Amino acid sequence: MTQLRRALLYYRTVRHLRPVQLWAKVGLKIFRPNCSLSTIPKPVMAKRPWVAPVSKKVSLTEKYTFRFLNETHSITSREDWDNPRWSKLWRYHLHYFDDLTALRADDRRFWHEGLIERWIRENPLKTGTGWEPYPISKRIVNWVKWSLNGNRLQERWIRSLAIQAYCLSKRLEYHLLGNHLLGNAKALLFAGCFFSGREPDRWIALGSAILEQQLTEQVLHDGGHFERSTMYHAIVLEDLLDLVNLFRAYEKSVPLSWLEAIKKMRMWLTNMCHPDGEIAFFNDAAFKIAAMPSQVDEYAERLELPTTTRFVPAEGITHLEESGYVRLQRNGKVVLFDVAPVGPDYLPGHAHADTLSFEFSIHGERLVVNSGTSVYEEGAERLRQRGTAAHSTVSINAQNSSEVWGAFRVARRAYPFDLRIDENTMRVECAHDGYRYLNGSPLHRRMVWMSDSKVSVRDVIGGKYDTATARFYLHPKVEVESDNLGNGGQLRLSSGARISWSVREGKSRIVGSTYHPEFGKAIPNKCIEVAIIASTCEVEFSWA
Repeated sequence: MTQLRRALLYYRTVRHLRPVQLWAKVGLKIFRPNCSLSTIPKPVMAKRPWVAPVSKKVSLTEKYTFRFLNETHSITSREDWDNPRWSKLWRYHLHYFDDLTALRADDRRFWHEGLIERWIRENPLKTGTGWEPYPISKRIVNWVKWSLNGNRLQERWIRSLAIQAYCLSKRLEYHLLGNHLLGNAKALLFAGCFFSGREPDRWIALGSAILEQQLTEQVLHDGGHFERSTMYHAIVLEDLLDLVNLFRAYEKSVPLSWLEAIKKMRMWLTNMCHPDGEIAFFNDAAFKIAAMPSQVDEYAERLELPTTTRFVPAEGITHLEESGYVRLQRNGKVVLFDVAPVGPDYLPGHAHADTLSFEFSIHGERLVVNSGTSVYEEGAERLRQRGTAAHSTVSINAQNSSEVWGAFRVARRAYPFDLRIDENTMRVECAHDGYRYLNGSPLHRRMVWMSDSKVSVRDVIGGKYDTATARFYLHPKVEVESDNLGNGGQLRLSSGARISWSVREGKSRIVGSTYHPEFGKAIPNKCIEVAIIASTCEVEFSWA
């Protein structure tokens, strides 16, 4: 890449950022705040019982041996807390201490005590991954939860916890904003409630102010989190439930804005799940990072929140207008259609180039999917998984609809427009301009409609182009057969049910690929690729 091209790439990326992000990023590089806390505040007892939160998956498999992201490593020396051979995300999880709130945590209490002591001893102040703001935030919450669950924090641990909170308050992630800043605010509130005194009161005031301002922006009117990731939506929703639990335990008034956000977010999450009860894969999304939607719902019910009856998606079309997704549901068949921007202009870090992609479930099983997310490390695989060709949508001239690059960056991005919804015919149509920069200024328009016996997808390319390919990724459990002509055949679900597929315009072929339902996992699957020859193709999935 030439220097000029790289400079333009950076310009197309940075020009969307807010000034606060740029100043904060410079500040993190230049300023190293003094994290010494002269007076350690005293902890206070919770006044009401702590309600059992979502139990995390067990990650401490043996003493000092951890399994995260489908990888297992042991901490054998102090250097292993930042072992460069392990991914950054794996090391982040190592410093979270999620196992303190995992299933059967009481059985590993002695391991946990040794782990806390060792972390303090081997992670000096402001040194390494463990002192970055996000891991600090996660760890503060988990240590406080562990205490609220009946475990005793020793004086040395309490001192460390207070210093971590003080350090966090000086290094909030304004350069990132989004779910990271909400996570910082949550940790400040946990620390502020756990301790008493002038400094903890400041943490509560700061965390509350951030939450009040950010929830208004980050939780859209339809309940969706503005980063448009089903996974991070579930994480933020659980964060809010934890805060309700915390404030009730310390007999503090729960803001009505939190309760309203939780209610809307629960409804949105249900609408963005398949009949199997799990999330759809739009933007960065995978299983076993956030809690399962059913776990989140059960937690809300244990907290006896106002809306305790589980929300059931409606038959017909549900338009999540502000976040930009459409759900089509008819007699147990569900299509989820992405007509959304890739995320906030100033925060598209978890975006994929997946505009106008869709997922489809039938008979309770996933049929057409997006490929998921299994890696955050910068490199070819991260770029491939974020690219248009890894999603059930159309790529033109083998390019991405949004200019994803690096691990979390987006330069040029697609904007959907001309959305049309016909509820009577169960038809949705939308276009996007992500390829307009190419010679010929091509536009992609997609129409999806559902009847009692079929789902049809019609793609139209306006303007000039060299090649265009529509891809329909199949769930790994789906077996695909082609007829003699190669433009149709049968799909067999794991239940034995058969679905017919046919391509009315365009030339199709079946290719091998991989599906990534979890971090660190790749499962072979098949993809129906359709070459769009005369600007139009139509693919139909039908059943008796």
